[in-house]
Amino acid sequence: MKAKVYIETSVISYLCARPSRDLIVAANQEVTREWWERERGRYDCYVSALVIEEASSGDTKAATIRRTVIAELREVAVDTASREVARELLARTGFPPRVTDDLAHIATAAIYGMDYLLTWNCAHIANPHWQPKVVAALRDLGYECPVICTPQALLEGEVR
Repeated sequence: MKAKVYIETSVISYLCARPSRDLIVAANQEVTREWWERERGRYDCYVSALVIEEASSGDTKAATIRRTVIAELREVAVDTASREVARELLARTGFPPRVTDDLAHIATAAIYGMDYLLTWNCAHIANPHWQPKVVAALRDLGYECPVICTPQALLEGEVR
C-alpha cells in the first residue's frame, strides 16, 4: 500500500510557476519538479477543495495551469469536521486567526489519515516551533498528525 500525501497549495504553485529570479525560490521550485517527476508515483496524492480554491485564484492563465495539474490528483472534502478541527487547532495552539485556512489544510490531512502533508509554507504549516502544539492538539482530538514537510525533506529522506 502506498503512503498518502496531502499536497498543499504552495507545492502546486512552486511546481507551476515560472522560474523565479530568487535563488532560494528557484531551488525550491526545482526540488518540487524533481519530486513531482521522480517520486510522486510512489505515493497516493491528494488535494482538497481548499487547495483547488486557492490554486484557482490570481492570474487566469497561471490558475488554469495549476488546475490542470491538480486534475491529476484525488480530491478530499473540506467538510464541517475539517473546519471544526481547524477551529479547535486555532483555539488550542495560539496560532493567529489569519492562518485558519492553513490549519484547515492540517486538519483535513489529519482527518483523512494522510501520512504526509507536503508544503512550502514554513511560516505556519511546516513551522517546527508550532508543530508540537499541532501534534498535541490533534492527538487530544483523536487524530494523528501527518508528517509535515517540504518536497525537499520527502525527496532527501527516501530510504531505498
